[in-house]
Amino acid sequence: MLADVDVFLTNYTIVDPEIYGLWIEGYTSTEAVCYLKQKGFGHLMGVHIDLITSDVLDHYRTYSLIERLLHSPIKLVEQSCFQLQPETRDLIIEKYYSIDDAVAREILGKKLSSRYRKDLDEVAEKTGVKLKSVRRQFDNVKRIFKAVEELPGNITNNIKQLFSISEELAKKYASIVFLACLRFETSKKKLQYLSFSDLFACSQAVMIYWTYTYQHSGPEYYDTEMDKEFLLDLRELRCLLDKEKEIKHLVCLRLKPILLERAFHELDNNFRSYWRSLISIACNLHRTRELRDLYVDLCEKLVEPWRQNAWAREHVNKFLAAITQSVLDLEISRDQETRCLWDRYMQVISICLDKMYHV
Repeated sequence: MLADVDVFLTNYTIVDPEIYGLWIEGYTSTEAVCYLKQKGFGHLMGVHIDLITSDVLDHYRTYSLIERLLHSPIKLVEQSCFQLQPETRDLIIEKYYSIDDAVAREILGKKLSSRYRKDLDEVAEKTGVKLKSVRRQFDNVKRIFKAVEELPGNITNNIKQLFSISEELAKKYASIVFLACLRFETSKKKLQYLSFSDLFACSQAVMIYWTYTYQHSGPEYYDTEMDKEFLLDLRELRCLLDKEKEIKHLVCLRLKPILLERAFHELDNNFRSYWRSLISIACNLHRTRELRDLYVDLCEKLVEPWRQNAWAREHVNKFLAAITQSVLDLEISRDQETRCLWDRYMQVISICLDKMYHV
């Protein structure tokens, strides 16, 4: 007598990276077929256009069915309907959560509401990204924001664990979540010249140096929570206003041999304005409104005057390095505490001004 044998037949779901990429970018199936035809896909493979159309439609149907699982990538890992190789699964998740820098820049500073979602056609027109893709990216940002905004611990790690995406992509979303949670002003007209890459670098610096995670570790600490004690302590830097003459002397000693005569003369004349702006911004960061306007203040008080005086970017970086080190070298009362505050403050300010200064 023959033994009963249970047989289960299956095959892996095929994901064509090129067709999936077109689906992700918001191409309709018809547009995708036209794109492939223009690339000579059928001619090179010796395949009739009808077969390409049928194949694209089949892929699009599969991706539409998988999409609901992509809203919670952990479900895609656990499900058995679609047999996916691990590398294929990683590819479709990473691609689905990809975000264009131009779209991310438009989303920054906006409320992640259904009302704004209705106006995404303006974002599509401005960025040149297809509306369907813009909506996917907006929905992903909103989904990730809701999932991690109140979770303790490191935002980037939380996003990686919940959405199974790479470190690099998780950092992008972490910056968007951070700027949204703390409501940093990024939408004003004078800041429109800043790219997402600029604001990404600025926000990463703030997250690293000015949140509680700078001096504390553990799941109970949030890197969406500013270190309030540090921001209050920054008021102590006001004492440096009395040291303006000594600091100017040290800065000029450092910069005179490396700056052109005209540039050095301009710095000598306007040092007080630049110095007081740096101290003024530091002393007011404990106020919520002033913190939110950090990038606006840096632009108005430093970036715009430097532009008007035709500073080169190299000039900006040399000045920031010189003024940072000059304070650290200064002999002052309670010097160690003040030096630590100044160094931590300038770590962020130097990165921000370097990214914000466009010639």
